[in-house]
This record gives sequence, structure tokens and C-alpha cells, in this order.
Amino acid sequence: MGESSGLRPAASLGAPDRITAGFLTGWIREFSELMQTHRDRLNALDAAIGDADHGTNLARGFAVVAAGLDQAPDGPGNLLAQVGRTVVGSVGGAAGPLFGTFFLRLGDAIGNDPELDCRDFTAGLRAGLGGIVARGSAEPGDKTLYDALAPGIEAFAAAAAGLYDLPEVFTAGRLGAERGRDATIDMLARKGRASYLGERSVGHQDPGATSAALLFTAGCRRLSA
Repeated sequence: MGESSGLRPAASLGAPDRITAGFLTGWIREFSELMQTHRDRLNALDAAIGDADHGTNLARGFAVVAAGLDQAPDGPGNLLAQVGRTVVGSVGGAAGPLFGTFFLRLGDAIGNDPELDCRDFTAGLRAGLGGIVARGSAEPGDKTLYDALAPGIEAFAAAAAGLYDLPEVFTAGRLGAERGRDATIDMLARKGRASYLGERSVGHQDPGATSAALLFTAGCRRLSA
């Protein structure tokens, strides 16, 4: 991250920001709210190359997730494990197993230390992405949520390695994920129902990549609240 990035090293601002169970609870609540807000848009994107229910499935499922946060267990890892299990049981379609696995692997990787730094969380995000790869056999360029999550996580990681403050790290992740999301427009789908369309899948933004990018938007919103 060079001088032109506009990011400010956390060391220049005092102690680095920490990720806690309280932050993660707020992050998931923000994501749930974004799923309600973007439900119709996600359905419209899915209508072009899928079953037109991606937004409905995520909005309904994450409403259940958010409601369960009031009885969340102690510890960041335990919290995210509960989120993952609820997602698997409550989100329909392919999104449930993929997002659920992401949160389960993320929770397992970060453990239950009460405070984490951005680099600890980066390792968890990469573990979550690895879970998606294992579950869905996703690869770069398949036109899936992987194509937003992977560049988002790598941008997050680069900012975290530079010891930038938490809002700037999430902003870097958001921008990376949005670039990946936008790149899916020109991709030929190679996974899922969209792959049945062949060349007709080109020219449409992937709904899974769109919802995945909103994970970073949710973090930015939580930090600006």
C-alpha cells in the first residue's frame, strides 16, 4: 500500500483497532440489514442467470441469524460458529451451505481470544474462503461469490499487513471485492445454474459475488456507525 493509497497506518493513530465479539455481532447485524435492503436487487440479478430467489433466501435466512444474536455464545469463534450453523439451516439454495461454511471456517480459525487484530482476522477470512472452495469447488473466473471474496480478502490482507487502522482495512476489502464483483459481468459462468446458459451468462453481474461484496460493506457501515 503506497503513499497514494490514502490509508493511514494505525501506528500513527495510537493503538491498532481490535476485533471483538461485539464488533462481529454488529457486523452480522449490518449484513442482515443489507440483505433486506438489497433483496429485490439480488433477486433481479439472479433472475437473469438463476432462480430469482438469491435475495429472498439471504434476507430470510439472515433475519433468523440476526434474531439469534441476542443469545449468542461468548467468544468470537463461538459466535461465528453459531452464525454459520444458523445460515446452513436457514438460508435456502446454494447460498446457505457456502455462506454457512464460510462463517464456520472463519470462526474455527480465529478462536475465542477476546480481541483480535486485523492480521488474525485475515487468516480467518482466508480459512473461510478455503471452506467455500472445498464445498463448492470454486475457482477464479467461475463467476461465483469467490470472484468477489478472494480479491476482497487479499486487499484486506494487504492493508492489514501494512498496519492500517480497521476502518481503512475494511474499506480496502470493500473496494477489492467490488472490483471482483464488477469483473463477473464479463465472465462466462462455469458453476451452478448459471453455467447452463453458456455464452448467455456473459453480460450479467453474478448475484453471489454481489452479496459477498456486501460483507465488506457491512464492516464499513459498522465502523462508521
